Amino acid sequence: MKPFLFFSILVLLITACGTAATEDAGPVDTTPASGSISKPPGATPTDKLEGGSTRESGASRPPVTPTLLSPDEPPPLGAEREFRTDFSKHSVPYSEILSGGPPKDGIPAIDNPAFVSVAEADAWLKPQEPVIFFRVEDDARAYPIQILIWHEIVNDEVNGVPVIITFCPLCNTAIAFERTVNGQVLDFGTTGRLRFSNLIMYDRQTESWWQQATGEAIVGELTGTRLKFLPASIISWEEFKTTYPDGKVLSRETGYSRPYGQNPYAGYDDINQRPFLYRGPETPDKLPPMARVLTVDLNGEAVAYPYQALEEQRVVNDTVGGQPIVVLWQPGTASPLDSAVVGAGRDVGTADAFFRTLDGQVLTFVFRDGRILDEETSSEWTVLGEAVDGPLAGKRLERAVAINHFWFSWAAFRPETRVYGLGE
Repeated sequence: MKPFLFFSILVLLITACGTAATEDAGPVDTTPASGSISKPPGATPTDKLEGGSTRESGASRPPVTPTLLSPDEPPPLGAEREFRTDFSKHSVPYSEILSGGPPKDGIPAIDNPAFVSVAEADAWLKPQEPVIFFRVEDDARAYPIQILIWHEIVNDEVNGVPVIITFCPLCNTAIAFERTVNGQVLDFGTTGRLRFSNLIMYDRQTESWWQQATGEAIVGELTGTRLKFLPASIISWEEFKTTYPDGKVLSRETGYSRPYGQNPYAGYDDINQRPFLYRGPETPDKLPPMARVLTVDLNGEAVAYPYQALEEQRVVNDTVGGQPIVVLWQPGTASPLDSAVVGAGRDVGTADAFFRTLDGQVLTFVFRDGRILDEETSSEWTVLGEAVDGPLAGKRLERAVAINHFWFSWAAFRPETRVYGLGE
């Protein structure tokens, strides 16, 4: 690992172990957060999704009966002092779980998120700056990665749906989940631990541990339960504010003092870099470990779309798990993990995936003369799957659960993945 990068991550760990402070630099609270936080008003189980959709992603699997490992294996060092977790239940070897440096809640989740208007956020977000885009019906929200890189978790409620928005910088994974489990709304925090370099979260109600990449509880009372994935994507601020001028943006008034806008992982996503704190299966050599991919998992079939291939083709029509999908890519989004300033990273573009069946018709998409078109009606579409011109103007494609990963991260959990463009 490059010396400057190692130093940057050490600085992050030291900073992350700092605790909450008000934005006016008031007294610092040195007591780690613990216990449950109150449920948001009206937080009840619901299946409400965009456009009333109830389609299940192949990655959103129901609770399963886990294969529990030996209860005699000692839990991770120090865990029993920090957590009230039932460590007799676990579905992964404890030897695979490493300390990331900070303690429990050392990287503090945002539990009571505040939002500002697009106009207000435009004063501190650059056009190419990456944000996590999440929408439930007409409630569209942007979660700037310049904030999530310091907090990793936002417990939120969007249009009545209790959700968790997560970002693991070491894996480049922005993932949204519904946080209602067995009729109970859970609140999440960070454990300070990693598995395969991926964030391990915990819920404050049972203190079970959850793997961010899979949405599965791997330690504790809820071991084997899976959270429901919801569509979220990394897009540019320019794309969000243009498409959703009335949208909501996570405020930098978080209740914590952090250097928002600065990137403590500068240079981490260099294609020649090695994953930080990775101890896991050998990465299949189909791609370099740090290659950026968009992943889709439907009906038991997993596919990874390398950003390099997407940049060359711009539009990919495919079938995954028997479902016709389209993957779209466009330039204009900065890497959050490249430059010392989040919004100044090199352009890696935006990629997202959609079901290409609309009103019973399977559409075929092309990139022609700088535009995304469907061959059936010649309507023009945006990278967010919205028709802006032609007979289908005003229509939206249904979003698939498509997640950004570094190849090493996805392959650690789904080594049998088909890689688009290899052997096809």
